[in-house]
Amino acid sequence: MTEAISAWSAELLGVEGRVLDVVRAPHPVLATEGAIVDPLDPEMIQLAADLVATMRVSPGCVGLAAPQVGVAAQLFSLDVSGHPKTRTCHGVFVLCNARIVESSRNEKAREGCMSVPDFTGDVKRATRLTVTGVLPGSTEVVTISTDGFEARALQHEIDHCAGKLFLDRVAGAHAVYPRKVYQ
Repeated sequence: MTEAISAWSAELLGVEGRVLDVVRAPHPVLATEGAIVDPLDPEMIQLAADLVATMRVSPGCVGLAAPQVGVAAQLFSLDVSGHPKTRTCHGVFVLCNARIVESSRNEKAREGCMSVPDFTGDVKRATRLTVTGVLPGSTEVVTISTDGFEARALQHEIDHCAGKLFLDRVAGAHAVYPRKVYQ
């Protein structure tokens, strides 16, 4: 099933992606659990293209979830290509209704977020991960197994779809830091 993810591209959606504004905490949509989406719905296909377009123009962005553009839906884009911490990479893809089916090897690392631009935080996450979801424009369930930074990024975006920010996962105020690099 990983082949379907690796072969996916935003161009397959057949619509032009638009660059959307990213909402910032404490916007209420960021704390709202996203609705399950129909991956064949033309609005969700357009949103998938918009997420990729917005992610591509945002420096340092490796993932973007629908709630971050003001839509409470279980849909996110991801692309860790070229990130210095990446070991395993499946390229750019969008997943609908993603679920973690297996995880192991928890490790604490620093995370940032476009919706919380002034801070980073230490978050404990699994370093090995298996996720299922559906590619937009399809009804086929795909499975992705990954590790390291891509696993962390997937968990971060799945959290967004569940109405959680990385700040909800830090051990306390001592694990939150002012962002040092502004992009």
